[in-house]
Amino acid sequence: MPLLRPQSTVSGTSMRCKILNFMRLLLLLFSWLPISAIAQHPNSVSTAATKFINSLDSSQKVKSIFEFEEMSRYEWHFLPGSMTTRQGISIKDIDTIQKENFYILLKYFLSERGYDRTKEIMTYEYLLQELEPNNRHRIPENYFVAIYGHPNQDSIWGWKFSGHHLALNFTIVNNKIAFAPFFFGISPAIVKGSNIKEKRIIKDEEDLAFKLINSLSKLQKQKTIFQLKAFTEIVTTNAQQVAPLTSVGLTAREMTYEQKSILNQLLVAYLSSMPKQIASARMKRIATEDMEVIRFGWAGGLIPGEPHYYRIQGKTFLIEFDNTQDNANHIHSVWRDFNGDFGSDLLKEHYQNSKHHHK
Repeated sequence: MPLLRPQSTVSGTSMRCKILNFMRLLLLLFSWLPISAIAQHPNSVSTAATKFINSLDSSQKVKSIFEFEEMSRYEWHFLPGSMTTRQGISIKDIDTIQKENFYILLKYFLSERGYDRTKEIMTYEYLLQELEPNNRHRIPENYFVAIYGHPNQDSIWGWKFSGHHLALNFTIVNNKIAFAPFFFGISPAIVKGSNIKEKRIIKDEEDLAFKLINSLSKLQKQKTIFQLKAFTEIVTTNAQQVAPLTSVGLTAREMTYEQKSILNQLLVAYLSSMPKQIASARMKRIATEDMEVIRFGWAGGLIPGEPHYYRIQGKTFLIEFDNTQDNANHIHSVWRDFNGDFGSDLLKEHYQNSKHHHK
């Protein structure tokens, strides 16, 4: 298919048609996801959180419940829980009924795919414990949950869940939900020589990216590959706030229609862990705010098994992916919102509306 024409040669009507077609494609890609309980029963989310809180004893509540303004809400990491200080209570330290209540809460904030992936990442700690019996940081269920605010009373509250290769941060403002920072990692990325041979938990985010980079022409690759050696870690690491990184890579408007379709599928791969209405709203925002400025940048090898890194950056968001450690068998991936991490955009809107209302 031909390259998209430069903006200067595209009429306003034609450009509007392209945007509409782009949005239709995004909605079609999301059509297989079920509607989540958040959309159907928003009040049940706070009810589920309250049920989990009420199942904790007083000492457990002290460990896991904080005021919404507590600054530790912005602290997050993806290292094993024993390697860095974590707020909250560990899953290994709660009983069966409390775990059941927690996982009910978690299901409200993830799609079925996202929930299954989260549980699988947690399960890998058992595998790592088996593979590295002398590593004192391989502790199954050492994942921490912390709740900020009072879900049964307040219209603003939040919570986070994190541990090795997992960091999920949620902020709820008047039943609207922000989900970033949102981190998934896995090691080993491909399990070999075991009962789960060749199992891959993070697959589409890697395969679609390889498909996209290897579909590019020589000229397109020259623009996309901004350095030959991959970063050893995501550039933004666990920063509490992020700003746009250096503008590198190929813009979406410079891609063919087929390449742009692969890029769309790659975006969906990240957001499909979220409930449908949250993911759809985020993609609509991308379609209206980011379409012409999204860039796909690559560093490192072009085939599986070689260390590689890529980023997808738009006006409002950043995705980073790296697979470099342990002979390119160790994945880190993250979604950041420049104005929406930890619900900052929702909170700003809420406080502005409240100030206007009280004038």
